[in-house]
Amino acid sequence: MAGPFGTTSTTDDVLSGKDLSGKRVLVTGVSAGLGVETARALAAHGGQVVGAARDLAKAERATAAVRAQAASGGGLELVELDLASLESVRACADALLADGRPFDVVIANAGVMRTPFGHTADGFETQFGTNHLGHFVLVNRIASLIAPSGRLVNVSSSGHRYSDVDLDDPNFERTPYDPSVAYGRSKTANILFAVEFDRRHRARGVRATALHPGGILTELGRHLQPGELEATVERINAQLAAEDRPPFQFKTIPQGAATSVWAAFVAPAEEVGGRYCEDCQVSQVTDGLISPVSPGVRPYALDPEHAKALWAKSEEMVGERF
Repeated sequence: MAGPFGTTSTTDDVLSGKDLSGKRVLVTGVSAGLGVETARALAAHGGQVVGAARDLAKAERATAAVRAQAASGGGLELVELDLASLESVRACADALLADGRPFDVVIANAGVMRTPFGHTADGFETQFGTNHLGHFVLVNRIASLIAPSGRLVNVSSSGHRYSDVDLDDPNFERTPYDPSVAYGRSKTANILFAVEFDRRHRARGVRATALHPGGILTELGRHLQPGELEATVERINAQLAAEDRPPFQFKTIPQGAATSVWAAFVAPAEEVGGRYCEDCQVSQVTDGLISPVSPGVRPYALDPEHAKALWAKSEEMVGERF
């Protein structure tokens, strides 16, 4: 049963009664926030979680509750992964391939948001390089490990509405840098990657989807300027009041991670494959002026030809064909 779940559903609501014994899941970004909660919920329902993190010492501390709450048969192991370094990404993929155990689901959860202008170890703009290209290489390198009837779940954001991808200037070499636009590009790329991965792998039963977890207070917001978050919420609430709607409320972390585990193990694969989800539902395509907290996905983020073009550009940038 895929529902009824919604905005306030938590990970444990979504997985209630679900036995994940024998299921193996790779979750990136398990040193804080949604990644830790996603891993906890899966392990608490019997899943074997492989958690990837750049800082293994931090991840060890952050995931103590994951191990403490793991059900019989459930558990967590950690692997090192720095998505801002393709050397690290390839080493992580090589280790997983050498291990050889398959995954039922890969949840590409890690990411950065609205960073100052900078570059990854390989010279890519920080947000596009970390949020998209790092996961693009990792997932494609280990695609053979995703079991038939398995899934890829890309954690994107409503931030994709800030911008479509720019395949002509992905590293802001000619475009003035704007952290919100850069974040939007990377989050649109997360969705387009899922669309094309789904097209390429559905024949063997592997489906891919992308999602918006909701507005949540996590470490992701560490690059926001003082007062910026409060000012944004104030603007949103003024707009909502004008529309005679209740004020915006942040989700808790268990509510924010709910759509990830819903898309991974609860929603029917044919419903979420190649789609964008939020609040434990498949989102509608919308192209009008909408509130920043209204549901919906921009049409450019689901365009199949656009997704193919991004795939080709991504291969060119990382120097690998998949």
